[in-house]
Amino acid sequence: MANILVVDDELGIRDLLSEILNDEGHSVDLAENATQAREARSKGSYDLILLDIWMPDTDGVSLLKEWSLANLLTMPVVMMSGHATIDTAVEATRIGAFSFLEKPITLQKLLKAVEQALARSVPGQAVASNAAAPAPNGAGALALPAKAPAGDAAAAVAAVPVAELGPLSHQGFNLDRPLREARDGFEKAYFEFHLAREGGSMTRVAEKTGLERTHLYRKLRQLGVDLGRGKRGN
Repeated sequence: MANILVVDDELGIRDLLSEILNDEGHSVDLAENATQAREARSKGSYDLILLDIWMPDTDGVSLLKEWSLANLLTMPVVMMSGHATIDTAVEATRIGAFSFLEKPITLQKLLKAVEQALARSVPGQAVASNAAAPAPNGAGALALPAKAPAGDAAAAVAAVPVAELGPLSHQGFNLDRPLREARDGFEKAYFEFHLAREGGSMTRVAEKTGLERTHLYRKLRQLGVDLGRGKRGN
């Protein structure tokens, strides 16, 4: 199906992603740091690269920039991290990253991100930079990661292309305001929707959105979501 390079310094992550992608019929090469990733990139041609941000030798964003400057971004690159800040995600998408996956990576999000990235891949052509995009996640980029210090983007939309988020401007979301306010407004509506649909069950909402319960509670308090609203609505 596709040739995929997985770059991550955690053995468990590499093995897990390799197993899943191999089961899907893809050919997978592994690299545990930027040095091995450079070597693999120089020797092989890939349809997709899954690139960890935090690595011991060279971080993923720096490696992405290096490839971009050398015109080596001829494939979509999906960034991965469990601790990246909003600024880091914005920088990665500005350089040319196609999307972002927050760790721990669920099976559904991984397969969705891979499917979308491969669908956008054009063999032999460099992936366009997102620098001129009007939104911080740029054309073809994904929403920002969770675990940011404040106003972080919902993890459950972390594998949705911007093209699919566009209709939000026609669904009552005021996009003519500062980014943080617009993002918080969307996230609050997103979680209120799932709380109402799941009858206020935090366990089911956590499963649906892909967040740990402690993170979910913290996020809801931060956004000022009424935790009793879903139960009353139900």
